[in-house]
Amino acid sequence: MSLADYCASLRGKRIAVVGLGVSNQPLVRVLLAHGLDLTGCDRRSEPDEALQALADLGCKLKLGEDYLDGVEADVIFRAPGLHPDQLAHLLENGAVLTSEMEAFLALCPCPVIAVTGSDGKTTTTTLISEMLKAEGRRVWVGGNIGTPLFDRVDEIRPSDMAVLELSSFQLLTMQQSPQRAVITNLAPNHLDIHRDMDEYIRAKENIFRYQKPGDLLVLNADNALTVDAAQRAAGDIRWFSRQQPQQSGVWFDGEAILRHGQVLVRREEFLLRGMHNVENFMAAICAVEGLVRDETIRSVASTFGGVAHRIELVRIKDGVSYYNDSIASSPSRTMAGLRSFDQKVILIAGGADKHIPYDVLGPDLVAHVKAMVLTGPTSDAIEAAAKHAPGYAPGAPAIYRQEDFRAAVEQAAALAAEGDIVLLSPASTSFDRFRNFAERGNVFKQIVKEL
Repeated sequence: MSLADYCASLRGKRIAVVGLGVSNQPLVRVLLAHGLDLTGCDRRSEPDEALQALADLGCKLKLGEDYLDGVEADVIFRAPGLHPDQLAHLLENGAVLTSEMEAFLALCPCPVIAVTGSDGKTTTTTLISEMLKAEGRRVWVGGNIGTPLFDRVDEIRPSDMAVLELSSFQLLTMQQSPQRAVITNLAPNHLDIHRDMDEYIRAKENIFRYQKPGDLLVLNADNALTVDAAQRAAGDIRWFSRQQPQQSGVWFDGEAILRHGQVLVRREEFLLRGMHNVENFMAAICAVEGLVRDETIRSVASTFGGVAHRIELVRIKDGVSYYNDSIASSPSRTMAGLRSFDQKVILIAGGADKHIPYDVLGPDLVAHVKAMVLTGPTSDAIEAAAKHAPGYAPGAPAIYRQEDFRAAVEQAAALAAEGDIVLLSPASTSFDRFRNFAERGNVFKQIVKEL
């Protein structure tokens, strides 16, 4: 189906786009350009420049705290962060629920590889796209990374490839799956939004739930929840593992990634730090099976330096290395970051609470942190995790508290001596102070550059 045909199928229907953030604004512009009747709903009380531009194009705005009251719609496009429960009263009247991403999947004329998981999504998505580009393919990157793609669908050729990062929020109501799907791992996450862990897992599994025989699913053989998911898969499964050889997939033997018993990439060829990035690379290798040559895989391994805000080296000043791992919004992600270094670090952590357990972080704080500066609402939980961990002794790690983020960074710098590593890896979301993890990381980088 073409974009024009899709929009024609919506003609005569009342359309509501709920949530007018970055991903939905191009969607609104396309629907309006095709002459559709559209109401845009958003919690913001006053239109900013972007919303006013949509209104000028003919979008009927419904704003403010009561932005869903009195809305009548036949089709609802849901923003990723909006739980369907908030739309229950609209759905009871027979409205069809969809999203910008689900519409894109229905219209995309080229093969799609999609990645989800609790950690490693962006790096794995980027690695897949870099491998395909290095192989000479024209690649469209979108979803939770890059730019929205719905308004670009007419530019995409059947010979292209689309690579998507999909969050649990995007997947929650998805009723179709890509031809190739990757789940990097599963661990408690986003329980401030999801009803419970079961809903979170079900959302993630939508990435493969609607696959057909012959489609491909890449799973982590070392993660109990992804192993359990395999029994519900209809497609062919490729496994990756750091713990045991795989007959169908790849594994890491401590020195190299192997496939069918043959060395594919040696560890010393990797530019990226950290064993979690070895896992990300293995997931990407499985995802591009049959599409990318081995020499291309090795070339990307030796040249790809990582993604911003993911153990990103910001600066070396007076012999101290400053790393930005702002993407680490969960304990498991911070644990992976800490294990990337072969020495104890000075850690800056804390932020908004996602209502997930922090006790699992404790042993890694004791093993990999010499001092930590805590800031934000989760400070108490992170301190408690360290103090209750086996092997903790007062001062190991040393624990400091700062209310202000800049003060936390400056204290970490003051604690550091030549040869030390200062790592921002919050184990918490950014929403106590920042719009997102990227803004938090950028502020950190600016403070470090001003030291």
